Amino acid sequence: MSLEDNIRKVEPYTPGEQPKSKVIKLNTNECPYPPSPEVTKTLNRLDWNRLRLYPDHAMTELTESIADHYGVKPSQVFAGVGSDDVLSMCFLTFFCGEKPVIFPDITYSFYDVWTEVYRIPYETRPLDEDFKIRLSDYLTENGGIVIANPNAPTGRAESIELLEEIIKNNRDSVVIIDEAYVDFGAETALPLIEKYDNLIVVRTMSKSRAMAGMRIGYCFGDEKLIKYLNDVKYSVNSYTLNYPAIAAGKAAIEDTGYFKEIVGRIIKTREHTEAELTKLGFTYFPSATNFIFAKPPEGLEASEVFLKLKENGIYVRYFDKERISDRLRITIGTDDEMHMLIHVLKEITG
Repeated sequence: MSLEDNIRKVEPYTPGEQPKSKVIKLNTNECPYPPSPEVTKTLNRLDWNRLRLYPDHAMTELTESIADHYGVKPSQVFAGVGSDDVLSMCFLTFFCGEKPVIFPDITYSFYDVWTEVYRIPYETRPLDEDFKIRLSDYLTENGGIVIANPNAPTGRAESIELLEEIIKNNRDSVVIIDEAYVDFGAETALPLIEKYDNLIVVRTMSKSRAMAGMRIGYCFGDEKLIKYLNDVKYSVNSYTLNYPAIAAGKAAIEDTGYFKEIVGRIIKTREHTEAELTKLGFTYFPSATNFIFAKPPEGLEASEVFLKLKENGIYVRYFDKERISDRLRITIGTDDEMHMLIHVLKEITG
């Protein structure tokens, strides 16, 4: 027996690069615009003396605002430190059986990390040649199901009809639909929580609400599931979100006008960028997210384009993984940033 025998070892999640120098950063799917002006106003009005006190462990103001915005009960809402914290807590709470949890082979790469950390058995199911889910793969015994919709890094969205078939045919296990990018072009599964008590729908403020630096995530589900989540949370860390984050999150969720404005701008820029990439010979499946998962034209390797863009101060994401090493994930930035991207790509493609 040695020291190493008592240490938990896992292959960690690898986040996108966070360069220190000034670059065009299109590699981590952040929002290119600032948060709602209401967030700034709220933070400027805070009583900083309250930082000496613990925050509200139930995050009442935030969860009530989220519930009101989406038309659900506060008891159907759970919040945490970004959707990663929420998802991690869901894995810890709901996936405790001996049967394997199932998720796609190409998806958010944190899923297999959490299963390894928490010693959860799991199996992946291959997406088809168009990066879509095969329904039959999820109509089998399992200990839980996780589906990102729209998916990352592919950007593809599944139909609500397909998702409901999966949910209703797996009533003995919890089905998690991770909707980090849903606001950019997919249909939400949220209404289904009133119909199915085995469904959890996860959201984040990091993308469409421009709050990645504040770390606010939340999920919806049957009241019993949310209670189980809180029971585990209070057994691990009662005070997850801090006082400024709770106040800022409330301000962000309540400014619907600004939210719609920046989402609309990102979608418009995405569509323009897709058209420009097509002219350059890039191919891609339609995106329902704030990024494009594109394959360079014939004769150019994705890894080569990735490095040449980086040399020009433009960071995109390259995954050296089976089935997707021929593509680049390009976050949608401002119009000026995307114009510069296209300009450099024109030089690269000749």
